[in-house]
Parts: sequence; structure tokens; C-alpha cells
Amino acid sequence: MKKIALVDDEQRMLDLLELYLNPLGYECIKLRSGEETIALVKKEEPDLILLDVMMPVLDGFETCREIRRFSDVPIILLTALHEKEEIVKGLQHGADDYIVKPFDEEELIARIHAVFRRTSDDFARVIECEGLIWNEGSHELSFEGKQINVTPKEFSILGQLLKNPGRAYSREQLLVLIWGYEAWTDGRTVDSHVRNLRDKLRKTGFPLERHLQTVWGVGYKWIH
Repeated sequence: MKKIALVDDEQRMLDLLELYLNPLGYECIKLRSGEETIALVKKEEPDLILLDVMMPVLDGFETCREIRRFSDVPIILLTALHEKEEIVKGLQHGADDYIVKPFDEEELIARIHAVFRRTSDDFARVIECEGLIWNEGSHELSFEGKQINVTPKEFSILGQLLKNPGRAYSREQLLVLIWGYEAWTDGRTVDSHVRNLRDKLRKTGFPLERHLQTVWGVGYKWIH
């Protein structure tokens, strides 16, 4: 049974999250502060942390950053802050994903399952789409049996989109996820890599336009 730490200073939210997750077989550990969460992870690391951002004393950003000093436990931030800068800040502090409040049960469960797929070795990391095969283990990309030569960054960008179909990623998010938050570059670098990736996929005959889409004013997403 997977253990999920629920962290929020509001008891009502903790009870609601537990109500959603208990029927799915998850063991829920309810915590009221960042300090309690850090102590738990040092003693008994859970499989996932759902971490509220707006908490007194030690907020979710600082809690996440402190945990990342000694643990790579998956963390999903729960935040009422929907501004792009705040979302990027959360990813920069080491979060694996975020959910903007208010959210519904289906979105919460989908995000949790997606994070477990990305972080668990129990899941095969081979993704297929209309003859296109992305193999994380061998770091190979092919279409209808023919290998496509892509750079490591192009491979990682495509993998991030393939693993999260339908989700739009901003250029800033992709920079953080692929290059790291200390990278000295900007969104134009992402555009350049995506443009090169598109050219390579088009040359193979893969129906690219149905899948790799530009979200104007935001960034990119993949549609299966």
C-alpha cells in the first residue's frame, strides 16, 4: 500500500483529501505544517507528498526546498496561486507537479497517477504513438522501425510531453524540467529545440500536426 503525506494547515482540506484517496487504497498521513513534514520524511519517507503552499511559518515552497536537500520523494504542490511565476517557483524548488485550487477529485487522482508513472520503476518507460516509439531505457526514438537521431534535450522535451498528454507546458516550465532552474538560457532555446524536433519528425512521415501542438501564448502540448 502506497503512503501519501497530506500537508495542509486546514483540517477540512486534509479530511477532503483523505476522503478522495482512502477508497483507492492509499494510506494517508495527515500533517499540519512544513516542520512536521520534514521530520516525517527524515524518519519514514512516504511514497508521495501533497503539499499546500500557503502555510504559516514554513510555507510549501520552503518545505519543498528543504526536503530536496536530502530526499527525492515525489511532491505535488497544492496552490491557490495560479500566476505563471508562482508555478515556475514551485518547480524551481523541486516540486514534481502542481494542482491549482480549487480542483476536483478526477484531476487530483490523475495528477497523482501521472507522478507515480514518471517516478516509479514499476512502470515501463516505453511510449508508442502511431508507430512512433520513445524508449527511455535505451534513449532511442524511432518511427516504424527506423531510428530518429535527436539530441538529448530534444529527446527529453518529447518525453516530457509524451508522458503527460493533453497538458500544456510553458516554455519556462520546460526550461526548469529539462535544463534545470539554474540554466542561463531563455524560452527561445526551447522554441529552437522544438522546431528542430518537428523538422526531424516530419521528415519521417509521422503525422506530427495531429500530436505536437503549439498553445499560443503558453507553450506546447502533446495530443495522443
